Amino acid sequence: MPILLHNGRILVDGAFHEDLAVVVDGDRIAAIGPEAALRAAFPEATGRDLNGDRLVPGYIDTQVNGGGGVLFNDAPTVETIARIGAAHRRFGTTGFLPTLISDDLAVVDRAIDAVEQAMAEGVPGVLGIHIEGPFLNVARKGIHDPARFRTLNDEAVRLLTRMKTGRTLITLAPETTTPDMIQALIAGGAVVAAGHTDADYATIRAALDAGLTGFTHLFNAMSPLKSRAPGVVGAALENTTAWCGVIVDGHHVDPVVLKLALRCRPADRFMLVTDAMPSVGAEGDHFFLQGRRITVKDGACLDERGVLAGSDLDMASAVRNARDLIGLDLPTAVMMASGAPAAFLGLERERGRIAPGFAADLVRLDDDLKAVESWIDGRTAA
Repeated sequence: MPILLHNGRILVDGAFHEDLAVVVDGDRIAAIGPEAALRAAFPEATGRDLNGDRLVPGYIDTQVNGGGGVLFNDAPTVETIARIGAAHRRFGTTGFLPTLISDDLAVVDRAIDAVEQAMAEGVPGVLGIHIEGPFLNVARKGIHDPARFRTLNDEAVRLLTRMKTGRTLITLAPETTTPDMIQALIAGGAVVAAGHTDADYATIRAALDAGLTGFTHLFNAMSPLKSRAPGVVGAALENTTAWCGVIVDGHHVDPVVLKLALRCRPADRFMLVTDAMPSVGAEGDHFFLQGRRITVKDGACLDERGVLAGSDLDMASAVRNARDLIGLDLPTAVMMASGAPAAFLGLERERGRIAPGFAADLVRLDDDLKAVESWIDGRTAA
């Protein structure tokens, strides 16, 4: 039975419209138009009054380590993925990549199996997997365990590209491998991003030429921009086509730095990510990452040395922070949480917009930008 979503502020093509309604039929958006016209065209549709709330495309998070009290690394299973997805859905995330922090390849193998099974079973919101490491640079290890780092070889490429459903995102340090290896990953269907990297500008340029299309948590765990050494950050800001993930939580990157970055390149080539840990959607002031105690305090996740360990950020807060901390208008902030990550994953023709024919992944926001209701493939949460 079609659903008519009306009496709201609908975000369509970069602007909110009070005079439009949306028809959802099955898992797709069937039509957008004036309410009266849609009622005439879909007389069987059940009305859903939005009571003046905003309706925006569902948020897509490409970096989700955990949530709801669980970490993907601890138990790479369908149950873990479902729990993480349910926790983040409360904050407007309708699509996500369960993210595996650097681990043994046997764990990577199990994680891929779990994501394939989760997608086969229809776990809401799962779009693929993000394998962050273990092909990283110890000089920019961040919270990752360098004992698990290894060199990318042909066997590893076969493992990383074996998932044929959904999207596979690989974060690696380009200086630890070769452009040929990056091309092999892309030829196998993976999306490749640079992260936890100490590469120089020339190495990143070569990786971009080889097909690299992303930068994982821009500014964090990468060589900085210097006057005579542009580094990874300089290469990313100069480039206008790759996508840069940014963690807008007030802890990872100063808002002034983010404002400057947004002046350098198109806004639609930035995407909001959470890098979320188990604390999102859960109680408690700590969790454990590969045996290390991580303390959650004032919205930051820190190990005993004060190193940031992912975040306590959710996507609704990321959108709000993008508006309040770095001054973006709300349509742009929402685009960076929906349309931009959809395009990064190659899903721009089916997700990330409110448009006829697109997946009915939608979020209803109140005036505080809290997610009060969501639809994934046309279904509300149980």
